[in-house]
Amino acid sequence: MSDLARDGLIIVLALMTSTVGSIGGLGGAILLVPLLTLGDMTIAQAAPLGLVSVIAGSVAAGRAQVRDGAVNHRFAVVTELGASSGAIGGVLLAGAISERALTWVLAALAVVAAAGGAIRKGVRWKPDASLGADSVGEQFGTLAGVYRLNDQPVPYRPSRMPLGVALMAVAGVVTGVAGVGGGFLKTPLSSEVMRLPAKVAAATSTFTIGLTASTALLLMALDGRVVASDAALVVLGSVAGGTIGSKLQRYLSPPVVRRVTSLLLVVIALVMVLRA
Repeated sequence: MSDLARDGLIIVLALMTSTVGSIGGLGGAILLVPLLTLGDMTIAQAAPLGLVSVIAGSVAAGRAQVRDGAVNHRFAVVTELGASSGAIGGVLLAGAISERALTWVLAALAVVAAAGGAIRKGVRWKPDASLGADSVGEQFGTLAGVYRLNDQPVPYRPSRMPLGVALMAVAGVVTGVAGVGGGFLKTPLSSEVMRLPAKVAAATSTFTIGLTASTALLLMALDGRVVASDAALVVLGSVAGGTIGSKLQRYLSPPVVRRVTSLLLVVIALVMVLRA
């Protein structure tokens, strides 16, 4: 493959994976990293590019999602404490786990996360007619908030936070080891363990995975593992993909977001198994 064709392929893959990743809050890296390793890259080489994709997609999608009131920043900060700590540990452990074992572990986690989202039916949080449009957003002093569902305000309140933060640390370890952003774990954890609405979980995950990925990418850059030319191509595709994905997510209902997320997780697991 010529250098021009290779560069074009990286841009297209980054665009496609960031688009689908932004819709479900998974982060495009969970698809991008396995796809890159189907070529001539190892996980160690693809992982930094996956983190670049997560950061660029998160920045691109964040503006629209924040404007819609779908991102819960307080929840994000609390859970990010666990995730970023795990990411640092993951980077330090990266060389101690074989690529084959890591691939199977990621595939298994993706299936578990997909099952968690697929089993639950319906919508957990219902619209409240007593709330006005100005109530959309976070409630000061709490982790609760209100988001829009079909132009109706829907109140919500997360729960089981200690367990959720502990599990977020596991997602952070996955980010540091494999460079996949951890969104494929963080979104289901937010939705099914801590009981955020699916759209809020996806949007908040898209926001936080950029922070987690930044921590891991900084350590990889200090270790000389980032190829600047390839990273620039990934940024180009991921910014476009993150913008497209955030716009599509706005028009999807929570059950659809949950089903899309579960379907993507199954696809991710299949890609991992095929690679293994």
